[in-house]
Amino acid sequence: MDAWIAGILFLLTYSAIATERVDKTVAALAGGLLMIVFGVITQEQAFEAIDLNVIFLLAGMMALANILGRTGFFALVGIRAAKLAGGRPYLLMALLATITAILSALLDNVTTVVLLAPVTLYVATVLGVSPIPFLIALIFASNVGGAATLVGDPPNILIGSASGLDFAAFLTNLGPVILVVFGALLVLLRTLFHGTLEVNERVREEVMALDESEVISDARTMRLTLAVIGLTIGGFLVHRQVGLEAATVALLGATALLFVGRIDPAPVLREIEWPTLFFFVGLFMLVEGIVEVGFIEAAADLLLQATGGDPTVTVLGLLWLSGIISAIVDNIPYTATMIPLVRDLGAQGIPLEPSWWALALGADLGGNATIVGASANVVVANLAAKAGHPIGFRTFLRYGVVVTVVSLAISTVYLWVRYLR
Repeated sequence: MDAWIAGILFLLTYSAIATERVDKTVAALAGGLLMIVFGVITQEQAFEAIDLNVIFLLAGMMALANILGRTGFFALVGIRAAKLAGGRPYLLMALLATITAILSALLDNVTTVVLLAPVTLYVATVLGVSPIPFLIALIFASNVGGAATLVGDPPNILIGSASGLDFAAFLTNLGPVILVVFGALLVLLRTLFHGTLEVNERVREEVMALDESEVISDARTMRLTLAVIGLTIGGFLVHRQVGLEAATVALLGATALLFVGRIDPAPVLREIEWPTLFFFVGLFMLVEGIVEVGFIEAAADLLLQATGGDPTVTVLGLLWLSGIISAIVDNIPYTATMIPLVRDLGAQGIPLEPSWWALALGADLGGNATIVGASANVVVANLAAKAGHPIGFRTFLRYGVVVTVVSLAISTVYLWVRYLR
């Protein structure tokens, strides 16, 4: 009975989010809480499922980004990027996507989009074009870049911890295919957004004539904030070695900046994207319900039955299964559920290391299919809505499915050529 209830609640919640008839934060919270009310999971299970490391990491980085934005820094970066691209929208999009992918590989992709989404919104305003294509490109690049390293995307961190694979292993095994996927992404962006990335010569001349020094409103606070963000980023790179979680590092950075800069916390806290954070609260509880009743484990069992235990078919099936499911549910609980099943695959004679890479690529790249497929997507969507440029579920889906299918197809060829033939 619990399985039926969980399935119905999940489908109703997802339908509400997809059709946009109900605010997605309200829908996610309602779905998650109803999992408790109908007894699918207990309150303790629901609250334990909420990943506070994700919630507080976002809160800390949103506070830092808000303070930095007040100084005019994002406008400064936006104008310089626009000038470097010669005022050409596609070149600017490619430049921002490249920066996003690189930072997402070094940091986590959620932190990257929190920092770069305001820049993206500003440059689109400067060029007089819709920011939505640029924001969608930002999402795609963050998920692709984050797949390249151990620290770039939460599923990779989970896999690395469970498998013993280190930073170098992720970079050398996933880095090559991610470079190819990113190259394909740049081509797809040009194709998908053809016709929406044109500005007239007069606008380009106006962009090139802008004086970026005029947009700085508080140079002292900007320098101080950049220094704190730099130290925070350094903390992300070594946080496990010093025994701290990423959320602690982010909150420590935000608190230190408020203290040293003598900044009033009230307006900063008001500007935190609380709807985004509570959307994640609801989503974590909702997904815990379908995990608890065994839906994801059942999908994995079906995979083994369908492939008949053939190593090549099983590994490639795992890639596509992970991509499809991660487009529908958050890839963090999905990955955590699949890790013991991948170990079982290894015990049954399926090559273990290629299975880890298939899980990572599917979970990371599958998040590009829908606006709720990955944490970075949700963050950007809420920032865009707040700025008056909502990204509709169906709008994103139209582009996301194409990018995801191409990414998974490239990954399929890579896994087969390097590990399975």
